[in-house]
Amino acid sequence: MPQPPVRPLRALELARRIEAGDLTPAEVVDLCAEAIAAREETIGAFAALDLAGTRARAAASAATLEAAPLRGLPVGIKDIFDTADLPTEYGTPIYAGHRPVADAALVAMARRAGGLILGKTVTTPFAFLDPAGTANPHHPEHTPGGSSSGSAAAVAAGLVPIAIGTQTGGSVIRPASYCGVAGYKPSFRMLPMVGCKTFSWSLDTAGVFAAGVADVAFAAAALTGRDLRVDRAAAAAPRVGVVRTHVWPQASAAMQALVERTAKVAASAGATVREIALPPVFEDAFRAHALVQDYEAFRALAHEHDHHRDQLGPLLRHLLDAAATIRPEAYDDARRVAKRARQTLADLMDDLDVLLTPSAPGAAPRGLGSTGLSTFNRLWTLMGTPCINVPGAKDESGLPLGIQIVGRFGRDRAALEAALFVEQLVSTESGG
Repeated sequence: MPQPPVRPLRALELARRIEAGDLTPAEVVDLCAEAIAAREETIGAFAALDLAGTRARAAASAATLEAAPLRGLPVGIKDIFDTADLPTEYGTPIYAGHRPVADAALVAMARRAGGLILGKTVTTPFAFLDPAGTANPHHPEHTPGGSSSGSAAAVAAGLVPIAIGTQTGGSVIRPASYCGVAGYKPSFRMLPMVGCKTFSWSLDTAGVFAAGVADVAFAAAALTGRDLRVDRAAAAAPRVGVVRTHVWPQASAAMQALVERTAKVAASAGATVREIALPPVFEDAFRAHALVQDYEAFRALAHEHDHHRDQLGPLLRHLLDAAATIRPEAYDDARRVAKRARQTLADLMDDLDVLLTPSAPGAAPRGLGSTGLSTFNRLWTLMGTPCINVPGAKDESGLPLGIQIVGRFGRDRAALEAALFVEQLVSTESGG
């Protein structure tokens, strides 16, 4: 059954209230604790929680936290990042009770920026496709997506204002779309992956979840020290290319209509909008993604495959068994295809700010036996470009639909600005 509407905690609003003295970090922790008590049993977003420790840190260091970039806001960390004070189990019984001796680099960055690590969010095992049991906050019979299942669901349910996830295929953008929140996959390697369990070293990318585009931009700016905030001025009308790609027929009618409607509304609001036909190299790159991912996963997870194969999920076990047959020559050719496609994309976007394309094939599928498909994400992950899921739309059943903004490599702020422009249009169209 659909759940009563839940309101995500807006990171930027909370930070402003803390800065103004209207709210303390400890009080924000209490807001999270209340939501967790009310909803976590149904949703199952967290693999580990430290409410008491987070409250204590918030109270003991209030003045320091309130002056820090993240203002003492609670943060959820996907359970494939190492944490020294919480278990890190990678979503698998193989690592039950595992306690790293050091934080991952991104976790340390969050702490240094004044973030309070509230807990570890559920990941699918080793961040692959075998589902982990987390439910969609909008409709618990539907998947929240994966592999960053807990991160997206925790933000959508108001359990935490900011969460960290990762994307190798579509594991930030797709769950953000399914759960109706903003998801930001930065340009490749903007956020460090040191201390994160590797699946594919050429593709794994850390990302951020928050309620809206301005919130993820605020969080990313606070984490990195970069000028990424988009809340201080009106969003300028961007130059937009509408991209359907060769997999466009796999999008639902509602998703196709959302892309087309958004393009028309953006043009009416002053954006320069034109259709973009991708050259054939992008179909080759789409196929190359799987070769690169699978070849690297067979090596990154060699120990687990060789010593704990029976404890791997069935989908991951099948992938690794099949990946053993991929020849180095095929992998090297796939990498060359990816390089050509990236060069072509840079030329194609020379007079564009962003591309507009689906975030997912449609709304979250019913059932918790699947995390959905990364059909509309994996190409852009391979390209290393910034991607943002813009929330705000819904399908005819009331489930969230997201639209994806793809930026130019290294032009993350421009991509976030365009995403905010689109979000404001989608919100107006939806009556938000």
